Amino acid sequence: MSTRFSRRQLLARCWNGIGQLALADLLLSDMARGAGKGPHFSPKARSVIFLFFSGGVSQVDTFEYKPALQKFAGKRLPEIPGVEGEIRSFLRQPHGAVPTPFPMNQVGQAGRYISTAFTHLPAMMDELAFIHGIKVDSNNHAPSTMHVNTGSVFQGNPSVGAWVTYGLGSENKNLPGYIVLHDHRGGPVNGSAVWQSGYLPATYQGVQFRSSGAPILNLESPAGVSRERARTELDYLQWLNRRHAEERGGGDDLEARIQAYELAYRMQSEAPDVVDLGTEPEHIRSLYGLNHPVTEPFGRQCLMARRLVEKGVRFVLLVHGWENGIYSWDHHSDLNTLLPARVREVDQPVTALLKDLKQRGLWQDTLVVWTSEMGRTPFNEGAGAKVGRNHNQYGLVNWFAGGGVKAGSTAGGTDEFGLKAAGDPIPIRNVHATLLHLLGLDQMALTYLHEGRYKRLTDTGGVPLKDILT
Repeated sequence: MSTRFSRRQLLARCWNGIGQLALADLLLSDMARGAGKGPHFSPKARSVIFLFFSGGVSQVDTFEYKPALQKFAGKRLPEIPGVEGEIRSFLRQPHGAVPTPFPMNQVGQAGRYISTAFTHLPAMMDELAFIHGIKVDSNNHAPSTMHVNTGSVFQGNPSVGAWVTYGLGSENKNLPGYIVLHDHRGGPVNGSAVWQSGYLPATYQGVQFRSSGAPILNLESPAGVSRERARTELDYLQWLNRRHAEERGGGDDLEARIQAYELAYRMQSEAPDVVDLGTEPEHIRSLYGLNHPVTEPFGRQCLMARRLVEKGVRFVLLVHGWENGIYSWDHHSDLNTLLPARVREVDQPVTALLKDLKQRGLWQDTLVVWTSEMGRTPFNEGAGAKVGRNHNQYGLVNWFAGGGVKAGSTAGGTDEFGLKAAGDPIPIRNVHATLLHLLGLDQMALTYLHEGRYKRLTDTGGVPLKDILT
C-alpha cells in the first residue's frame, strides 16, 4: 500500500535530512572558500598599499652600494656560480662591470646606502625594512610581472590583492575591497591580468579607479534620474538577474555582475568624494607634489591610496611605469638619463605617503610595499656610449614599511656585485608569506579548492621573513 504525503507533511518528516543537506552544502562552500573572512591570528596590519614599479628597478643604482663594481669597471666579472638561464649566458658573453653613475650616500642612524638620485626618501630610510636577493622564476617581463603580483609566472592565477580580500573581506561596504590605480600613461605588462581574481570568485578582482575626475566612467546615474528611481530600476534588474541565474544554474560571472551593480549603487555616494583631492589642505597637496607637473601624477595616486585605506579599503595597488618602454623602469640603455627621470616622478610622492600615514595615525595599521618584477645586471648590456643594464631575475630588492615591520631591519643580502643572493636566494613566495603574516593570515591555511586541489598564493608554501618582523 502506498502512502501519500502532503508537501507540508513531507517537509515535517524530512526536516532533519534537509537540514543535513543544507549543512553539507555549507561545509562544501566553506571548503571552497578556504579560510573564510577574517584573520587566522592577531594581525599587525589591516590594509596594504602595494607599490609596483613596472620594468625592473636597478638595485645597484638605487638601494645597493657595490664598490666592487668600481674595481672591476669595464672588466669581465669573475665566474659566479648558482645562476642559470639568460644570466649564465650573459656572463659567458663579452661584458664589462658598470659602477653606478649615481653617488651613493649613507643616511639615517643605520647608515644605509641610497642613491643620490633620491632627495626625499633618505629622510625615511630608518623606517624601512629591506629584503635583498629576491629571486623570481623568469628573466622576462611578462612572466616575472605575473610572478610578483600573483605568485605564478602563468596567467589565470589570483593576484595578491585578490587573495587578501578573499581572506579578509572589506571594511567599507560602499567601496571595493581591492582598488587599482595605475600610471596615467598606461598600464603594466599583462594589463588587468596583474590584478585579476583568477580562479577565485570574480568579486575579488581589483577595481580600477581613475586618479582624477569620475573614479569609474558612467558610475553616476544619467541626468534626471533620482536616487529613488535608480534604486527601483536596480531592484528590478537584480530580480531579473536572479531569475536568470536560477533558471540556468547561476555562474560566477553573473553573480559577480549582480554584486557589482549593487556595489556601484552604493559607490555613487562615496567614491566621488575619495578622488576629490580638492578637499585636501594645500600643505598636504604640496607635500605629495601636486603643485609640480613631474610629481603630480604619481602624487595623486599616493594621496588617493592614503584616502582609500583611511576609508577602510583593504588593498590598494599602485602601478608606476607604462609597460616596458621609456616611461618604465626598463633601462637597457641611457640609464644616466632615464632612471633619474623615473625617480623624480616617485621620490617625493612615496616619501609623502609614508610621512602622511605616520602623522594621521595610520602607520601601524597600513603595510606599504615597494617592489618591481626583477632587478638589473651589474654589467653593461652590449657595447655603446649609453650605459644600460639587462634583466636580472636574481637581484630584486623590496622594502616594507608600516604595520608590524621592524624599522631599519634587513633580510637577505647580495654578493659583492649585486648580481645574486650572497647566500640562499629569497623566493618571491617568502615575500608573499611575510605580507600575509603581517595581515594575520596563515599562508598555508589561506586556500581555495580549484580543479581538485587546494591552491595557495604561496603554492607549496613560503616562509615569513622573521628578520623584518617585530
